[in-house]
Amino acid sequence: MSESFEINAEIREDMGKGASRRLRRLEDKIPGIVYGAGKEPQPITVSHPEIIKHLEEEAFYSHVLTLNIGKKKEQVILKDLQRHPFKPKVSHVDFMRIKAGEKLHTSVPLHYLNEESCPGTKAGGVINHAFTTVEVACLPKDLPEYLEVDLGSLEMDQVVHLSDIKLPKGVEIVELTHGEDHDQAIVTIHKGRTATTDDNDSAEEETAE
Repeated sequence: MSESFEINAEIREDMGKGASRRLRRLEDKIPGIVYGAGKEPQPITVSHPEIIKHLEEEAFYSHVLTLNIGKKKEQVILKDLQRHPFKPKVSHVDFMRIKAGEKLHTSVPLHYLNEESCPGTKAGGVINHAFTTVEVACLPKDLPEYLEVDLGSLEMDQVVHLSDIKLPKGVEIVELTHGEDHDQAIVTIHKGRTATTDDNDSAEEETAE
């Protein structure tokens, strides 16, 4: 994990929907909560512009974050976001505390490589991604920013499964811990409709002539 993120927060004393609305409208802050690691949940407020800026970075979603609450620092991960239904705003944020020696479960992005150059694409295939993220379990120090899926050798009608993902040391995919029948397909490639449509159009033009 090459990047580091810090979020400044304040303890939230004023609770309730009315107080939350005032926070968002008058102070440009949003309510949140930090929980886990055997401690009591702590209501907090964080700066809305600060959170929005962090959310522009993909790595923010899968990093161990430093939450500054006054003089106290908490190591956390982003666990949940509530967004406004149509405005580019966040209405609530949840952070989960972590412990260095305890495994955590969180989602990380999948980065698909060499799609355009694989044999299946060159043969006219269309790639379908069933997953854009995957839940992993690992110690905080082993948490990857993302997992790479190299599709460079993907052939037509081939399927890539969860078990095909190359994992860093100390990282496991949670779904696969439930048994072989949970080895779901993450990528498929099949013949696209474009070629068929083009053939039909050509045939129609020849008939018309």
